[in-house]
Amino acid sequence: MQFIAEGPKLVEELINSKFSFEGVYAKKEWLAEHVDSLQQKQISFTEINNKEMERISGLVTPNNVLAVLKMSEENIPKNIFGKELILVLDDIKDPGNLGTIIRTADWFGVNNIICSEESVDVFNPKVIQATMGSVARVNVFYTDLVNLFKEIKGKTTIYGTFMEGEHINKIKPEPNAIIVIGNEARGISENLSPFIQKRILIPNHQARKGNAAESLNASIAAAVLCYEFRRI
Repeated sequence: MQFIAEGPKLVEELINSKFSFEGVYAKKEWLAEHVDSLQQKQISFTEINNKEMERISGLVTPNNVLAVLKMSEENIPKNIFGKELILVLDDIKDPGNLGTIIRTADWFGVNNIICSEESVDVFNPKVIQATMGSVARVNVFYTDLVNLFKEIKGKTTIYGTFMEGEHINKIKPEPNAIIVIGNEARGISENLSPFIQKRILIPNHQARKGNAAESLNASIAAAVLCYEFRRI
């Protein structure tokens, strides 16, 4: 199975990542600057012109380089729970949200993200583009979250956001916990709710005025929570 990455920054980040390349298709000017690193990594490449790039690109405005890479499938390491901060994503559907969450995790030094099996595929081209290269450094796994939470019971504390949760400014976050980010439309699933040990409220300061947004974007909520947990 393969996936596509487009654009100089993204492809350059992936060259030194865990992913294996099937091939690189690039314009002459990009290849002139990167041929040495491609040869060093034994990555095959093909020079193409503007029309050829437009034909194979999935972007509205094609870039100078497109890479085809192999998808990787890895098992969740058993020794990470209780040892580091982990994001768990419950049915995140929007590719842009997942890509942004991966980029946010990378910024805050969160190395592992675990997604529900119904979440959008990390290798979706829109997800890959939205990560801006952070997919090269953040591991993304898919599993049945109910079974996972049963297996790791007692190994770590599980946090999640709820409207009836404790104000985020009043919690004492644990550095090696799990943070659950719920689905964009309905939040955290009912079948996962019993596993959430500490419920957090990200307050809506407009709610008292009666004209507030119904919910906070999932990727923004992830950023707020990562910031709070990394302050300690």
